[in-house]
Amino acid sequence: MSGTGALTIDQDELATLQQSARDFKVAVVASRWHTQVMDGLTAGAHRFLKEIGIDDDAVTTLSAPGSFELPVLAKHAAAGHDVVIALGVVIRGGTPHFDYVCSAATEGLTDVSVSTGTPVGFGLLTCDTEDQALDRAGLEGSSEDKGYEAAHAAVAAAAEIAKLQG
Repeated sequence: MSGTGALTIDQDELATLQQSARDFKVAVVASRWHTQVMDGLTAGAHRFLKEIGIDDDAVTTLSAPGSFELPVLAKHAAAGHDVVIALGVVIRGGTPHFDYVCSAATEGLTDVSVSTGTPVGFGLLTCDTEDQALDRAGLEGSSEDKGYEAAHAAVAAAAEIAKLQG
């Protein structure tokens, strides 16, 4: 089951991230498909950033036409940001298109993160049904908040990188 074993954020980690990430510049790159799901994912990412004290002035939000375009926007965003949070949703249809988009977006976002050294939060939902996506979108009644989780993962990775760089 999705969500089983999900990372929890305790108060100590939250305080550490509030201290280490307060000056981070963050880009949120979000797809425009499936508006209700995307509204939830984006709200979750922004909620996490506010919790750790990252001001709205330090956050750039970019709008991707679809999930396929997330990697190219993420790559450009990585050039001027400490953290990129990529948010999108692909819902399986009756053709192989789902597989191609999911694979290309996943590989592209991985490449951006590794080639630039900028953490990319992976908030790309790849679901069989719209109900599955809604259940992960962080909306009222959702069992998971993948936008929040993607933001946390990327910021936490950036904080660890900052430790290495002294």
